[in-house]
Amino acid sequence: MTKDNVTKAAYAGALPAWHIFLLFLRLGLTSFGGPAAHLGFFHDEFVKRRRWLSAAAYGEVVALCQLLPGPASSQVGLTLGFLQRGYRGAAAAWLGFTLPSAVLMTLFALGLGLWPDAGQGGWITGLKLFVVAVVAQAVWQMGKTLCTDAPRLSIAVVVAVVLLIAGAAWMQILVLLAAGAMGAVMRLPQKRVEEALTIPVQPRRPMVFLVVFAALLLLAFLPLADGSLAWIGSELYRAGALVFGGGHVVLPWLQGSFVVPGHLSADTFLAGYGMAQAMPGPLFTFSAFLGGIEAGWAGAAVAVVAVFLPGTLLVFAGLPLWSYIRSHAAARSALAGVNAGVVGLLLAALYDPVWTSAVHDAGGIAFVLLAWVSLVIWRVPVWILALGSALLGLLVF
Repeated sequence: MTKDNVTKAAYAGALPAWHIFLLFLRLGLTSFGGPAAHLGFFHDEFVKRRRWLSAAAYGEVVALCQLLPGPASSQVGLTLGFLQRGYRGAAAAWLGFTLPSAVLMTLFALGLGLWPDAGQGGWITGLKLFVVAVVAQAVWQMGKTLCTDAPRLSIAVVVAVVLLIAGAAWMQILVLLAAGAMGAVMRLPQKRVEEALTIPVQPRRPMVFLVVFAALLLLAFLPLADGSLAWIGSELYRAGALVFGGGHVVLPWLQGSFVVPGHLSADTFLAGYGMAQAMPGPLFTFSAFLGGIEAGWAGAAVAVVAVFLPGTLLVFAGLPLWSYIRSHAAARSALAGVNAGVVGLLLAALYDPVWTSAVHDAGGIAFVLLAWVSLVIWRVPVWILALGSALLGLLVF
């Protein structure tokens, strides 16, 4: 039997790509609440309801995607599409889940471009203070999940201290590499992973994806004309390639790329990030806002593709290599160290730029506390809280 026939046999009876697109489009329109909620929606839809894979196999998909850089929930979604219909299914799943929020964030960016004064009202202040509460809650949740013992917590604190003292972009990369090395040396305790995931169609050369990923990452560090489409693509690709831990962690990377050089103000940056919280689908579509501010629809399209591309390449490379990662404790320990370092990275970002850009008086602290209690204790949906914070900011500030 030829490889083409094997491929056809593996996907016999599977859903067509357009059907996968419509399924994920519905989820992209209705999946509010961030990555953790998205994983729950995927489990309900594709494990419980449609039985595309077992709960154990789904758990392994989630574990692999959480170990890789990039947006974990989007990576899980495209992996589900890949397991159902190969690369076409992966593309259909990603496009359906990403398109709604990407379009909405682009329209928001274009609206601010047409009406610049809109970015200076009290509603912007409300969104900025809301972001403080959201990032604080993310630090807390990620800390409980990724820093489960004293060694991991120590790595997170050391990373935060180093970045608060010297927070340059190159230092962020260096400390995460150091965190991975510390994790490998310390042999952090790992949960035993049961083998349950079966890949129906193996990519012919998974190393090709790694080579393409690495080559594009090297190109992303080349100097380019500020504001050009190539510059937008390189900045977003670099962020997507180096971010562990999901959407919230991309904040310090993009702040260093767009705010520090003066491409947009901290107020506009945090307003866009706050608005992204109110959107369904992946938080990484915040990139569409940044690209749209810089270069309209073309910039938004380049930004979205660039920020999701590295995580996609690593998924296609990582699925066939999952058995290696599963069986090598040192590799898992290194990735656990990086994940602990990510908590420290986000903790440092909570202070600068999030807190320093938003909180200036006791009233701001009170606003943040109210938003945090609403999010964590009262369980107000994040998209409702985002819109409510903007409205309250308009009335108060």
